[in-house]
Amino acid sequence: MARHFAALVRHGDYHQRENVPSAHQPFALTACGEQQAHDAAKTLAKLATDLGAEIDPVIDSSQMLRAWATADIIATTLTGDFSVICHDALAERSVGALANLSISEINQIVDADPRFDPLPEGWKSDSHFRLPFQGAESLMQSGERVAAHLTKHMKEFPTRDTLKVFVGHGASFRHAAHHLGVLRFDEIAALSMYHARPVVLEHHADCTWYHVAGDWKVRAKAEPVLD
Repeated sequence: MARHFAALVRHGDYHQRENVPSAHQPFALTACGEQQAHDAAKTLAKLATDLGAEIDPVIDSSQMLRAWATADIIATTLTGDFSVICHDALAERSVGALANLSISEINQIVDADPRFDPLPEGWKSDSHFRLPFQGAESLMQSGERVAAHLTKHMKEFPTRDTLKVFVGHGASFRHAAHHLGVLRFDEIAALSMYHARPVVLEHHADCTWYHVAGDWKVRAKAEPVLD
């Protein structure tokens, strides 16, 4: 029976605004991020060889520039004919109408709106918290969305050992892994993802998933949960 693998690749380092919790920032990779993407292609090629699998020629990516750029560098660095298709479903958690505002700006808006209570401490990393604004979602909801995309596209594989690459975002990938039964809930906050270093999950015909290669990043105890 053919084996099917999903390589989850967090985008490379990018020009991120400080103190802005929105993951929908439209900025490009840094030079470091570009190098990380080149290194990711080499890692993926080795993983495919080690797993005895062919890399699927279509790389799925989030729509965000940093994710697409990471996927595009991977596609052009790998040997063969690869293409990138962007999907809204692979986006990071949306904060809706508050996208790309700073934390202080968000607090000011919430405080000025008589309909809302002050935001709770640690809301950014609370898996179940959803900002009370149009278009916002919780981290768990973003993970559910990503998990559904992974499951749908892993069912479309041919009858040969295949490794499919998905380029997206750390928090939604980790929450997706929880929905897929790969991570316990308490592991979501305890772990992170390295920039452009694949974590490989295997999808079985009975819709179960297993972590088979690549390391999650263990978060230091004092490290804030921001992704």
